[in-house]
Amino acid sequence: MAIRVPHRLLFIDGEWREPVLKKRIPIVNPSSEETIGDIPAATAEDVEIAVGAARRALTRNKGNGWASASGAVRAKYLRAIAAKITERKSELAKLEAIDCGKPLEEAAWDMDDVAGCFEYYADLAEGLDAKQKAPVSLPMESFKSYVLKEPIGVVALITPWNYPLLMATWKVAPALAAGCTAILKPSELASVTCLELAEVCREVGLPPGVLNILTGLGPEAGAPLASHPQVDKIAFTGSSATGSKVMTAAAQHIKPVSLELGGKSPIVVFEDVDLDKAAEWTLFGCFWTNGQICSATSRLIVHESIAAQFFEKLVQWSRNIKISDPLEEGCRLGPVVSGGQYEKILKFISTAKSEGATILCGGDRPEHLKKGFFLEPTIITDVTTSMQIWREEVFGPVLCVKTFGTEDEAIELANDTPYGLGAAVLSNDLERCERLTKAFQAGIVWVNCSQPCFCQAPWGGNKRSGFGRELGEWGLDNYLSVKQVTQYISSEPWGWYKAPSRL
Repeated sequence: MAIRVPHRLLFIDGEWREPVLKKRIPIVNPSSEETIGDIPAATAEDVEIAVGAARRALTRNKGNGWASASGAVRAKYLRAIAAKITERKSELAKLEAIDCGKPLEEAAWDMDDVAGCFEYYADLAEGLDAKQKAPVSLPMESFKSYVLKEPIGVVALITPWNYPLLMATWKVAPALAAGCTAILKPSELASVTCLELAEVCREVGLPPGVLNILTGLGPEAGAPLASHPQVDKIAFTGSSATGSKVMTAAAQHIKPVSLELGGKSPIVVFEDVDLDKAAEWTLFGCFWTNGQICSATSRLIVHESIAAQFFEKLVQWSRNIKISDPLEEGCRLGPVVSGGQYEKILKFISTAKSEGATILCGGDRPEHLKKGFFLEPTIITDVTTSMQIWREEVFGPVLCVKTFGTEDEAIELANDTPYGLGAAVLSNDLERCERLTKAFQAGIVWVNCSQPCFCQAPWGGNKRSGFGRELGEWGLDNYLSVKQVTQYISSEPWGWYKAPSRL
């Protein structure tokens, strides 16, 4: 039986609202290439209404808005959202799978993580109350000082299509926990579950305007949101090229941004590993979520003494991966998100071949699938560091490979990238792992694994992978402004100069 995609409008000021221009965007199931519904297309006119709603909700009723609510009050709503997500887990996972092509089992894991993230930030919201007025030690007894942490204001949250609801939650949960009001703009390629989050917020009675959700195209909705003078901060996850545009827009109003951008992360495999374990982590690190992960360890750097044997293992493991409709039991690789993305990945593979690389396995549509944006897991060898496949983010199930002889050479190859999001090292020598951990130019390092992510630990990159950290307490700090309060407590005059004598 076909899964019904709910017909939704924009979510503004606690209500469903028709876009001003009444435009909609078709939803294409990447497994079947069939149109299965549509989403509303917001424009600058809708952005204006949503920002106004968020601004009112921030300080509604003479200081009784979301910003001044206690952390305990905000936590109550976040926990209610988490409970609703858990209640609707099965339905939401199926919607995610048919919207972006993610295997159903992975989508279900994501829903667990969504609920867990809202719960985690509910705890931090409660803890925020106790941390207010934290004293600052001063060298002068005539003064006392403390710090207030206040919500930064109205925030724009612009999120990607590879983890549609989870990436939105990484921003929505801490922003609301901090006392900010928000406008969420998900990717037009996968917005279905974000609109269902709007329904969840409506059902739990989240105050109007605290979270507004606008679906639509980047130039028509994202750009006017990023440049709006009444938006106090922008948090963006997406490509480095779009991240640069977001920074430019924010610069016009000197507003803060946090950016989680592209990656071309390395995984370094030394000769002392268990080859089967290393093969699984290597393929999981690149092919999980259909290879569409910003932190994917898509550059394999393997010791030359085990390279031939390791390549055989990788090919064997790759050919055993079940590629199918994401709703089929046991699916481990579904379609990429869209026709445009599909053609882009094929062009990367074609260019690698023309530049002299070897397609060790994969590189084409699986024979048993005649429709959908499916690609075989692809491994490319004989790669040089000047090739496009080594330098640019593919965002698909494509792994490129180089060998190394010495530890120093491995480090040099690992850091040979303009990106710096993640990096992994696989070795039984833990002292060696420690050396590489320190040497990697990346915001996240995995030792003897790849891609685990926990909402308690900071997430973010260096170099062209952006700046700022999401998740953990660092994620909450993204949406807080620090205010210093200092009081003169002495009964004595300050005595900067002698008071004039009275006439």
